[in-house]
Order: sequence, then structure tokens, then C-alpha cells
Amino acid sequence: MECVYPALFCANDDGSYTITYPDLPGCLSEGKSLENAVYMAQTALSQWIKYLADKKLEIPNPSIIQSIKVQNGEFVSLIRAEIKDEHAVKRTVSIPKWMDDKAIESRLSLSRVLQDALREKLV
Repeated sequence: MECVYPALFCANDDGSYTITYPDLPGCLSEGKSLENAVYMAQTALSQWIKYLADKKLEIPNPSIIQSIKVQNGEFVSLIRAEIKDEHAVKRTVSIPKWMDDKAIESRLSLSRVLQDALREKLV
């Protein structure tokens, strides 16, 4: 699931930024630089929406960016976040017996190896 929300960036005297989301009261973050602030804004948005979804709480619609009032030293930017469902699912896979024997001998977690391999291929 992807979501895009307007975030309000407020420049601080030390060059850092404070980020708030007008549509998500309580969702805020900070970044040491503008680049870091954008990254932190994405992280905060992802975690906030995931929390609301996990708790089955209402996820508000994002405001139109032009409707957000800014003060001196502030600007609004759209922030995109991808929310991934991290719940485990059970799958049946088949591997040759010799691989299973070697995996057991090496104390490998087949789930972890499969997740790592899929992550490398898909991300």
C-alpha cells in the first residue's frame, strides 16, 4: 500500500527541520538536514499509517497541499511512503534432501534464507 500526505517542514536555527503532518495529529519527526528530514518524514509516515492500520483505526484522507497554511520558515512537501504487510505467512516449499541435510548441519534458518533471497530479488 502506498500513501502520499502533505508534510509541514519547519526550519530550525541549527539547520535541522521539524516535520509534522497536519492530517495526522501526533505524527512528527526531525531531521538534521533537509535530506535527512525527508527520509525521517517518510519513516514517520510509514510507521504512523502502519500503526493506524494494525489497530484498525481510521486512516484520514490527506489534505490538498494548497490548503495548508505556512508561516515564515516553513514549507509543505508531499511525502510518499510504502506500507508493507510484515505479517508472516506459511508456505510449503520443496528442496532436495541433500540441501535440507546441509541446512540442518549448518544450522541455517530456511525461512531466513528464503526471505533474504526474495528480498534481494524483489527489492
